[in-house]
Amino acid sequence: MKLTARHLALATLDRQFLLERRSLDVVEAVRRVCALQAQAPASPYLALWNRVRDFAPEDLDAAFADRRIVKATLMRITLHAVHAEDYAPFRAAMLGTLRSARLYDRRFTTTGLTPADADALLPELARFLAHPRTGAEVREEVTARFGEHAHRVWWALRTFAPVHHAPTGGPWSFMQRNAYRAAPAAFAPGPQEAAAGVRLLLLAYLRAFGPASAGDFARFTLLTRAVITQAVHELDDQLVRLAGPGRAPLFDVADAAPVPAEDTPAPPRLLPMWDSVLLAHAGPGRLVPEEYRPLIARRNGDTLPCLLVDGQVAGVWRTHGDGVELTAFHRLSRTAWRGLTEEAEKLSALLAPRDPAVYRYYGHWWEKGFPGVETRTVRA
Repeated sequence: MKLTARHLALATLDRQFLLERRSLDVVEAVRRVCALQAQAPASPYLALWNRVRDFAPEDLDAAFADRRIVKATLMRITLHAVHAEDYAPFRAAMLGTLRSARLYDRRFTTTGLTPADADALLPELARFLAHPRTGAEVREEVTARFGEHAHRVWWALRTFAPVHHAPTGGPWSFMQRNAYRAAPAAFAPGPQEAAAGVRLLLLAYLRAFGPASAGDFARFTLLTRAVITQAVHELDDQLVRLAGPGRAPLFDVADAAPVPAEDTPAPPRLLPMWDSVLLAHAGPGRLVPEEYRPLIARRNGDTLPCLLVDGQVAGVWRTHGDGVELTAFHRLSRTAWRGLTEEAEKLSALLAPRDPAVYRYYGHWWEKGFPGVETRTVRA
């Protein structure tokens, strides 16, 4: 069977628990969806609220606090929340990309240090971060050795060193200030560990976002095509090839769940900023109409909170006043509005005791305006 664009969108929604919320422990949920983008502290919470039945934010607070879920720089050289056991292999897979992005950048090379100099700092950094330290404390420590170059040295190290972000409290665990703690991971995984990490990451990705192409996986990770091709070859007996709407072959794990039928309904959802489901595939992605991509993915990289209607982005949302404001990019049916309103009421109730003005910093995008045909504000 040749898969259609609708098949692929529904498959991703199903594997991301966006067709139906699942009764799962938050730790298991994070592992099943591969990784949650965590650039904004609130986003992993709102991502899980969309996916887990009866989600309690306190459960994620506890998982971050006892390090069953960890937050670190990984795929796409940005922050993700991942299962603690997945951190080491995922980092091994990404380490070459993370190092290249920092150690060969002018901001580091102008310090006069070499990659070997940076690597030599890792054991000492791990000892210093045996207990959580604030960003200011780390900079002070690095300044003692590198003076005026300290901020650039730390900029590089915090990206590729085995370092977790440490919870600091606040409504979303990481709100008050940045803090860091050494991760229990090898400083420099060898080629075999790196290759094994890529294979594990590819399998996790396909289970969470597949079927997908090599280009999709490259978009999700920023790994090179050569590295991905090698992993596909090494996993040959665990993968199946499928035909899709494009020319690129699609891959999936052999024991993957069946792809939903094209007429499967997709319920409304209010996705958080940078939701991984919007960033996991090449091009505009599976859920974003081409004409809406510039509206939700801004030039500086901000990916705005989105309305999903029947599995496709149909607008954006924000907190406004004492409610949640929904802006549709095209006319929606009464049924769609009713479903979005119910979701917005639940979201408003979730936010009320924690952060009723979540994502307030990004309100300037609304000030610039959207070509929305209708805006409604919903209160709990």
